[in-house]
Amino acid sequence: MTGRLTGKVAIVTGSGSGIGKASVDLFRKEGATVIGADLHGSDFECDAGDEEQVEALVEHTVRDHGGLDIFFANAGISGGFDGIFDQDAADWAEILRVNLIGPFLAVKYAAPAMKARGAGAIVATASVAGLRSGAGGPAYSASKAGVINLVKVASTQLAGANIRVNAICPGLIETGMTEFIYERARSRGQESEIGKLNPLKRGGEPAEIAQTALFLASDEASYINGQAIVIDGGLSASHPFNHQSYGRTTT
Repeated sequence: MTGRLTGKVAIVTGSGSGIGKASVDLFRKEGATVIGADLHGSDFECDAGDEEQVEALVEHTVRDHGGLDIFFANAGISGGFDGIFDQDAADWAEILRVNLIGPFLAVKYAAPAMKARGAGAIVATASVAGLRSGAGGPAYSASKAGVINLVKVASTQLAGANIRVNAICPGLIETGMTEFIYERARSRGQESEIGKLNPLKRGGEPAEIAQTALFLASDEASYINGQAIVIDGGLSASHPFNHQSYGRTTT
């Protein structure tokens, strides 16, 4: 199917690489006018956690493209994997500013523009790290848990506006944020070990996440609202255990 976003105007933050870049490319392929926003090398330079810059991004989009239908609040930072006792309040404040306040600002400024169009879709990137521990650092995990709750609250706050707010929760995806994991595994000849904990036994690709973002942004997801969609190869479907391959027998 093509043209799923024909006539739509979309903003994608964190568009310079990874999931954001893949989503910009896919949204444009599906007919949308897309404004990619990132700190550097994008259509519009923007710090996704800065209120004035996000407001300016939405105003620019509405002024130059006639309105706004989709906002994919994808920008985020990992903040490292240090433990709670190795981070300070400033570390947490910066991670929360980008990862959680960023999606809040997307909702705050995109929703009025979408209401003027009579409908809209907001998608935020959360993470499986927001579901339970073990997939990210403490501050990162807390920020993504906040995103999951934010979309639930925002969807109810926008009741009657015909604006849907959902999140996606990627598992291990090869992006700039996880590059060190992949590079370390490859340098050790352990690339086949990547993603071994999920039933699909592999990591994911940015394009696979972009496909879910596309679906949630499109009219095909017209009755999906306030949800966090997990895309992790089945990792979170069970408690951790040593998965046997299909058809393998043990004695």
